[in-house]
Amino acid sequence: MKKVWNNGPLLIIIAASLWAVDGIVRRSLYSLPPSVIVFFEHLIGSILLFPIVSKGFKKEKLNAKEWAAIGTVSLFSGLLGTLLFTSALLMTNYISFSVVFLLQKLQPIFAIITARILLKEKLNKQYILWAIVALISAYFITFPKGVVNFNTGDKTFIAALCAFGAAVAWGSTTAFSRYTLLKHNDTYITALRFWITTVLAFILVLIMGQQSAASSVTWSQFAQFTFIAFSTGMVGLLIYYKGLKKTPVQISTILELTFPFLAVMIDVVLYKSILVPVQIGAALVLVFSMYKIGSLQKI
Repeated sequence: MKKVWNNGPLLIIIAASLWAVDGIVRRSLYSLPPSVIVFFEHLIGSILLFPIVSKGFKKEKLNAKEWAAIGTVSLFSGLLGTLLFTSALLMTNYISFSVVFLLQKLQPIFAIITARILLKEKLNKQYILWAIVALISAYFITFPKGVVNFNTGDKTFIAALCAFGAAVAWGSTTAFSRYTLLKHNDTYITALRFWITTVLAFILVLIMGQQSAASSVTWSQFAQFTFIAFSTGMVGLLIYYKGLKKTPVQISTILELTFPFLAVMIDVVLYKSILVPVQIGAALVLVFSMYKIGSLQKI
């Protein structure tokens, strides 16, 4: 177990695997406004992590740049990324579901660019080769025919912009997260992100006048938020940040493509979807390319 806990790439894959299950858990929560969902899932995590925040304030001293970085992550990744992605999904009458996820696969591009600027991470030829292979494989797992349908309508551009914005928000903040992790305890940084995002989400709920929706959350829904905190939410982020601290962004962002691979597997098991040969082949290539990329990281 100690060896696993010190294996950065493996921890990234475990966290991404948990996120792949996240869609199943949240399925019955879609009746709530996105801002309310973000608020409650972070509120529960913040309460559970309070002892760590309290203890960390006495030991950990972040400078102004690090506070700015964790604030950026909380705002863009914790809050806006989720809201934009959910908004795009709510407009699937104007943009196809597949286009939303296609745009999400642009995340590694923004993550790599930001890591090059902020963390000065260098790219070697071997990494570039396997990264391209992984991205192409992930594409064909999701779109086995290689074709994406672009539906037209009044809000097509807005929906696409929301999905694109979510990809930018999640991808570009990976480097900011690692920036704060390099000199600080990963559990403390996770706790800080949860607390800041909770405050921001609460302010958003007030601004959008969704207090009634927040106050009408049922015990069943609250139980689901608690389950999320102990699985795909707080625990997932704790594992991810521990892995990200030990793994360069350029490697971690490709390993996160575990998500489309597992999402297809879940679709097969739960919803009896049948894989075509192209998807099976692409899945095998993705697994191998992630193995090659992970091996570039010295553990």
